[in-house]
Amino acid sequence: MLAIIGGSGLTQLSNMEIERREVVRTPYGEPSAALAFGRVCGERAVFLARHGFGHTIPPHLVNYRANIWALKEARVSGIVSVASVGGIRADLAPGTLIVPNQIIDYTWGRKSTFFEGGDTPVRHIDFTHPYDEPLRQRLLAAIRRAGDSAVDGGVYATSQGPRLETAAEIDRFERDGCDIVGMTGMPEAALARELELPYAAIGVVVNFAAGRSSSENGIHFDDIEVVLQESMVRVRNVLECLCQI
Repeated sequence: MLAIIGGSGLTQLSNMEIERREVVRTPYGEPSAALAFGRVCGERAVFLARHGFGHTIPPHLVNYRANIWALKEARVSGIVSVASVGGIRADLAPGTLIVPNQIIDYTWGRKSTFFEGGDTPVRHIDFTHPYDEPLRQRLLAAIRRAGDSAVDGGVYATSQGPRLETAAEIDRFERDGCDIVGMTGMPEAALARELELPYAAIGVVVNFAAGRSSSENGIHFDDIEVVLQESMVRVRNVLECLCQI
């Protein structure tokens, strides 16, 4: 059973036949929302709205530990994250889908591990390749099966949020080798690795990052909303194909 974590623009999975919703309690508090169990194209899946069903939880206050723990307890086989991102590279225009293969964490103050000492021994994870490659390839295959296209690979810069970045910060991210920027990639990916859950992400580029191309003088939020609405239809089609692979 695959887990899907929906971000901005995907607070519910309209093509999912929901069988039940389950409010989960974890040792780390409550997840962002009740888990929605059901079927996508006849295949079992579980959906979790990262920011809550009303999109009321900002990126820096998401209870990432509770979210990942709850999915582990649900015995999912893997997690696919859907996230809206900004394009740093010139070729990553709004409407582009990307399946990143690397990540750089610029966040601070977030609860980023299940192993904090005390009675629990510290555990160090290998994070050389932060995304699960078999699940990444499965996601890419689903995109092709859906008749769509995506950029294979890229470095995801995770910023703190909830504000968008300055042009100077985007310049820094570019110097560091980042291709896209979002606010929720970490610690989500690392927590999944700690619990040995395969994890991959599909990024929807909804705008050029600050200081780039059409965002040179500012971010246009009305344009972002249009891209989100159009792109999430494509993402739902991809997820249907993914669940059947």
